[in-house]
Amino acid sequence: MTAPKTAMVLAAGLGTRMRPLTNDRPKALVEVGGRALIDHVLDRLVAVGVETAVVNVHWFADRLEQHLSKRGDIRIIISNEREALLETGGGLKKAKPLLGDDPVFVANIDSVWIDRGDALGDLVRLWNPQTMDAALLLARREGSIGFEGHGDFSRDEAGQLAFRGDRPSVPFAYMGVHITRPTYADNGPDGAFSLSPLWRASAQNGRLFGTVMDGDWMHVGDPQARNEAEAKLAAQD
Repeated sequence: MTAPKTAMVLAAGLGTRMRPLTNDRPKALVEVGGRALIDHVLDRLVAVGVETAVVNVHWFADRLEQHLSKRGDIRIIISNEREALLETGGGLKKAKPLLGDDPVFVANIDSVWIDRGDALGDLVRLWNPQTMDAALLLARREGSIGFEGHGDFSRDEAGQLAFRGDRPSVPFAYMGVHITRPTYADNGPDGAFSLSPLWRASAQNGRLFGTVMDGDWMHVGDPQARNEAEAKLAAQD
């Protein structure tokens, strides 16, 4: 399977849990290891062959657009959510006319990882549009930074995912990158909505799959996680 050439980068959030670091900037511009969160993600996408990133903006939108204009290695298209935040599903639905017709990466901006394998390459190799609605990149809960829950998914040998449901815990967490069709959220409601209900429907239909990365995942959602991620990255140098 050929890697998607286009990505949707979800960067419009208020970054409430990251305050006070987001009092004067969007969460996407909070730095970890001397690099803005959104640049960590864009670097990963460029490395796997992505040529265009559609980035949604809201909080400190002008500042984020100015920052992105300096990237010369990837085409940036802005999906403007200045008037209203649309969450993950609504953001994808609004951006659909900008994404083209082929499958796309969809990426959060608060995931940083140390890759001991080929995480995005493994995701591309897993993706099969005939049998899947979405293919998710997962991380093991143990050893992750900034994730304190009981897990999101279990996974069978074929990679098919099941939500935790009533189980006390499951091994894997969604780590912020997936592949899907640009039309995946088209049937969602108007306005803001999450992708999670769509994933649940896909899982019930046997069409939600995932691969587990070999590496260290850092969910940089608050200042403490940001500091822990900085220390982790510094220890790798």
